Amino acid sequence: MIRFLHTADWQIGTQFGQFEPDEATHLAEARFETVRRIAAEAAARKVDAVLVAGDVFDLQTVSDTVIRRLFGALQGFSGPWIMLPGNHDAALVESVWTRAQRLNCIAANVRVVLEPGVVLLDACRCALLCAPLTQRITYDDTTGFFDQTETPDGYRRVGLAHGSVGGILQDGIDSSNPIAPTRAVSARLDYLALGDWHGHLRVDERTWYAGTHEQDRFRGNEPGFVLDVTIGESSDANAGAAPVVEPVRVGRYRWHRWDVTIDVPTDVDALKARLAELGDDDVLRVAVGGTTALAEAESIRVALDETRARVRALRVDVSGLQVLPTADDLAGLGAQSGYLAKVVARLRGLQEDPQSDPQQVKRAAQALLLLARFQRELPREARSA
Repeated sequence: MIRFLHTADWQIGTQFGQFEPDEATHLAEARFETVRRIAAEAAARKVDAVLVAGDVFDLQTVSDTVIRRLFGALQGFSGPWIMLPGNHDAALVESVWTRAQRLNCIAANVRVVLEPGVVLLDACRCALLCAPLTQRITYDDTTGFFDQTETPDGYRRVGLAHGSVGGILQDGIDSSNPIAPTRAVSARLDYLALGDWHGHLRVDERTWYAGTHEQDRFRGNEPGFVLDVTIGESSDANAGAAPVVEPVRVGRYRWHRWDVTIDVPTDVDALKARLAELGDDDVLRVAVGGTTALAEAESIRVALDETRARVRALRVDVSGLQVLPTADDLAGLGAQSGYLAKVVARLRGLQEDPQSDPQQVKRAAQALLLLARFQRELPREARSA
């Protein structure tokens, strides 16, 4: 029996530029923490090897410190690590991998495969057919040589590659590097371990994407896993049996993307209840649209501010929310008459006018919320009348 962990798309060194610096720092650090978690899982499960199917690093230009830290994170598992360059860290003549070699930080149990070929794991009688990317984008199937490549008798054949399986990943693929959908069959593979798609995905019973170990996008494609793969003994009794694949969650952060429409007050309550369920392992991107009274819009703002202090990272877009003050709102602001009442009426008119520029509508809603906030922070006797 052969047992290994299949993982990919660590993209160590990702910057997370869409977030605030403190948020980005935590998200980047989690990628190292989860590599250490993979090492611990590999040791606990006593696997024969860990296969990393490309894009270990996000950029060729990551710092020397990042390189050293990555290889240091592997120390929890003393068995073989097989690492394949992908499109983000292709095996160029001068690459992040050649820098790692010069830094002398690659441990003896870590095998970086820089050229196409076969890596033999004699202890478990496994032949790894490896197709590293030697440039960022290719238009030929780098796994084509698998079909003609012979391996020792009695050794199980496992493919390791990075790219897009034809006809499977047509929407949102990370690169154009093609892989034939029939490769596992034509190359007589017991298993084909792939990287490039950031969620774990079964292509067929012998072909799997592991996905990224730590979620990095607002996409519901089941990231944050490694695959625990078991291949039975090579014998006439079970020759050709499909591998047993178990997804194992290792990622820390859960990313959510919500599009919320406010039509009635209960929609506000429902949003606040959902926000209250989030904690420090959540990353949220929320867009709020619809129409609501000023007091309810303020309560949404307060709930979002409280959520920001509780979750790991938060991106908010309320540009689609129209804020229409009620008579009670105006009374609470002291804006029933006078100059302030005229300002509020003008802002409300901009939102209700179908001819208004969308940017004006957005600014009008923001101005009403700011006005409400400033007015409520003033002593009652100092509010405009």
